[in-house]
Amino acid sequence: MRIVSGVAKGRRLKAVAGDTTRPITDRAKVALFNILGDWIMETRVLDLFAGTGGVGVEALSRGASHVTFIDKSHEATRTIGENLRLTGLAHSAWVRRTDAFRFLGQPPTEPYDLIYVAPPQYNGLWSKALLMLDEHLAEWLLPDGAIVAQIHPVEYEALALQNLVLYDERRYGSTLLCFYENKE
Repeated sequence: MRIVSGVAKGRRLKAVAGDTTRPITDRAKVALFNILGDWIMETRVLDLFAGTGGVGVEALSRGASHVTFIDKSHEATRTIGENLRLTGLAHSAWVRRTDAFRFLGQPPTEPYDLIYVAPPQYNGLWSKALLMLDEHLAEWLLPDGAIVAQIHPVEYEALALQNLVLYDERRYGSTLLCFYENKE
């Protein structure tokens, strides 16, 4: 895993020990940020189920103004902290060790431009997170914001969302990126 562009380009990221996380592949990460383009500049990002923090750190490297990293694993949050120090981007980040659903159960201090959801596979956690975000969307997501869910393609199911709409999906091997935006 490495940072593919921006101020920390080329820096290798540390991985969380064991097999409890599933970091995004460099191929899928390059594609994700090619889709987002310059829009990522000066955005506030929420990286849910952050794991190694690869997506959030990449966003910071490419000019995001702030990233909040959420993971319930002590090992993951420690690794995120190390990766932020290694890249020199810790000043623009907040790392919190807590359950993502507990975090989503409380109103945020301010909404985000981008929310990245990449939970452990095959447990339906991505849909639970999306449904929680959908229920209180105005609190969590800015009107022109986006939510991206990273899942295995076999996990995908159409969700009965009230405020979000799926506007794009891209498959990269065993990674499916689903892009959601505000219906209005």
